[in-house]
Amino acid sequence: MVDVFAGRLLVGRDGRSVDAEEALQNKVVGLYFSAGWCAPCRDFTPVLCDFYTDLLEESQPPAPFEVVFVSSDHSAEEMAGYMRAMHGDWLALPFHDPYRHDLKKKYNITAIPKLVIVKQTGEVITDKGRKQIRDKGLSCFRNWLEGADIFQNFSS
Repeated sequence: MVDVFAGRLLVGRDGRSVDAEEALQNKVVGLYFSAGWCAPCRDFTPVLCDFYTDLLEESQPPAPFEVVFVSSDHSAEEMAGYMRAMHGDWLALPFHDPYRHDLKKKYNITAIPKLVIVKQTGEVITDKGRKQIRDKGLSCFRNWLEGADIFQNFSS
């Protein structure tokens, strides 16, 4: 994810900051464009939470997967409240980082929620992550992993 998040910090739900390159290295990354005020987002976020938990906490070894939330909330307080209330233990681009807008342009985000699955290079594996999780559940991760060019002994 050097190309996408080079030199940036991401924040966890608990407010801790982490180095993006370190946190995302050798992982399939889901860029989750969402907001707390968006009803379809609030509908999908618990589904994504379950998917994330199953991949990371209930798989041995944990799957090489991370979600980065890119907020469309109206304020940092709204974003923090949405993360605390509904999100899994994934990462987010800080609200005040103007790079949020660049990412929306780069990945052609015209509506939310949108889950774009990307390789380490930032190249899109699929921009239909939300639909694939709803339709296929955990089995879609294997396809993403194959598309990501990451060698990993993972079985779902």
